[in-house]
Amino acid sequence: MTIHSGQSLKPDAAVSALQVLQVRGACPHDCPDTCALVTTVDQGVAVRVTGNPDHRHTDGALCTKVSRYAERSYHPDRLLTPLKRNGPKGSGRFEPVGWDEALDDIAARLRGITARDPQAILPYSYAGTMGQVQGEAMAARFFHRLGASLLDRTICASAGGEGLVQTLGGKVGMKVEHFAASKLILIWGSNSIGSNLHFWRLAQQAKRDGARLVCIDPRRTETADKCHEHIALRPGTDAALAFALMHELIVNNWLDHDYIERHTLGWDGLRERALQWPPERAAEVCGVPVQQIVDLARAYGTTKPAAIRLNYGMQRVRGGGNAVRAIASLPALVGAWREPAGGLLLSASGQFPVNRAALQRPDLLAGRIPRTLNMSTIGDDLLRESSPAFGPKVEALIVYNSNPVAVAPESGKVVQGFAREDLFTVVLEHFQTDTADHADYILPATTQLEHWDIHTSYGHTDVLLNRPAIAPVGQARTNTDIFRALAARLGFDDPCFADDDLTLCRMAFGALVDFQQLLDQGYATLPVPEAPFAHGNFPTASGRCEFFSARLAAQGLDGLPDHLPNFELAGSSAQFPLAMISPPARNFLNSSFVNVTSLRDIEGEPLLEIHADDAASRGIASGQMVRVFNQRGEYRCKASVSRRARPGVVNGLGIWWRKMGPFGTNVNEVTSQRLTDLGGGPVFYDCLVEVAALPEGT
Repeated sequence: MTIHSGQSLKPDAAVSALQVLQVRGACPHDCPDTCALVTTVDQGVAVRVTGNPDHRHTDGALCTKVSRYAERSYHPDRLLTPLKRNGPKGSGRFEPVGWDEALDDIAARLRGITARDPQAILPYSYAGTMGQVQGEAMAARFFHRLGASLLDRTICASAGGEGLVQTLGGKVGMKVEHFAASKLILIWGSNSIGSNLHFWRLAQQAKRDGARLVCIDPRRTETADKCHEHIALRPGTDAALAFALMHELIVNNWLDHDYIERHTLGWDGLRERALQWPPERAAEVCGVPVQQIVDLARAYGTTKPAAIRLNYGMQRVRGGGNAVRAIASLPALVGAWREPAGGLLLSASGQFPVNRAALQRPDLLAGRIPRTLNMSTIGDDLLRESSPAFGPKVEALIVYNSNPVAVAPESGKVVQGFAREDLFTVVLEHFQTDTADHADYILPATTQLEHWDIHTSYGHTDVLLNRPAIAPVGQARTNTDIFRALAARLGFDDPCFADDDLTLCRMAFGALVDFQQLLDQGYATLPVPEAPFAHGNFPTASGRCEFFSARLAAQGLDGLPDHLPNFELAGSSAQFPLAMISPPARNFLNSSFVNVTSLRDIEGEPLLEIHADDAASRGIASGQMVRVFNQRGEYRCKASVSRRARPGVVNGLGIWWRKMGPFGTNVNEVTSQRLTDLGGGPVFYDCLVEVAALPEGT
């Protein structure tokens, strides 16, 4: 076999070779692991995708989803030609069209709108690929040059990210490999077995060496099953738990006073606030036993090294940003940062010195300041008319790397917006998703096996290069090529639109990462300190862990973290008495992979997990069809009476494509477009519902 290396590989070289090749790449999906891939190619056909055994974080292992990536690339429903709508919006009726005809018409439509106001054009994208090139490189250049509205990409992590920035100074934390040496690991808001497999292997190693694992999550996940203890708190009460832990650290003097004095800012104010949260108060708010909080505080205050693996599930509520701030303050109180195996990790993405200005070229705005729309309120925004406050009505929408009709909150409104006959919609996609059904044009995009890209990670600190292993299937084209072609048709002759994808890959880090090393082995490790904050040196303005944020105070916000109750507080509504969270189904990643038959067969069908007590009082049995509803809408699915749901909380496993769910809806029919305290993120897990059994045979 031949392992591809060296600078001379062209995108179609793997196809022309008459030998079995192994081509190095990277997983493009929204997961902290960012695995290194090896694609086996036989006669130009990708026959197998495996983990790269030479990459220490991947270690040859892939999740179930990505191990089936060849099945996804060669799926019989893969879009192979451009399509033009020939039926009503949302009907899914299209006819094939040539690339030139499609691009000419799209460019003409965009030119006409631009002449009135380019801000009436909106890009909509997220993490369908996490690549720096096929994500927001050429696309951002195109929209900046056009002067289109900007998109605030908030739908996953913005509240937690902002909480980290305001406390630690950036999306930074401990190195993931050091969790293997921790003696206490709090897995907080993360089903690591399903969403962070390679961290879980490290946690298991620590467990075998005597570490205690505690899972903090409203749902009894597969991860909770494997931990020593599960703390099943109510959704949106994480900050209350964090403050109760601080309370116990203070009153029992389990504090590192030297670290606090030398390397933190705002301790007096945080101390005063924490003392307002004795375990009894937090237990009532969180719905957990007092002794469980007391015991956790003792373990955290007396075990060294102690580490927290925080994930984004817990920040999808009103107070999500403040909750992250409170939890991120804990390691500094006990001096956990002093040791490599102590501290906290939510995201490592701030460690990567990506030259986004070179890739995305905001200078092409040429002094213009377009409005910014929040992707989490797309349902409302597509239904707004022009106004001085809002700006022009959205007339054109270009969707790539996302499936908003399925994944955006309050999807009843999202569907109404996408169904507007006066909205011109272009979707770059692999498959005819719920969103693509509403397009005027669908443009077939390449998958990760078919293009160049370069990747960062938010779970480790390696840069990965993705090589194309096969030629584009059918007439698929890269995102970058599509936006280059549109730029040319609109007369954008700026030299930057001639940059090819390999040039963009080189540009991402410039001289800060050895590109030859990426070409030779597929990855390069950033030089990050083993214990980055052992002596302070946080990337904040003060250089300290900032319990008090002067930047937030300057915005008129509370400079200290606080517990903010949910917008839709459990017990506050007799009409909708159940809290609902909507974690991803284990074998899907948001709405990706839902149409991969082997994975959908494992998942079965959309389910609502409900506790036996809540089911009994409603006459609901496992396997029965139920109606999940609130003031925003309803969806229907089967009930699973399950120990995975705590009393008073139901788990609507997502995110199924709407058209693959009963009655053509999914869990986002009932979620809210309200936004988090920090970062403007969605509050998917801040949602009250009622559940009712449907007659048998429904």
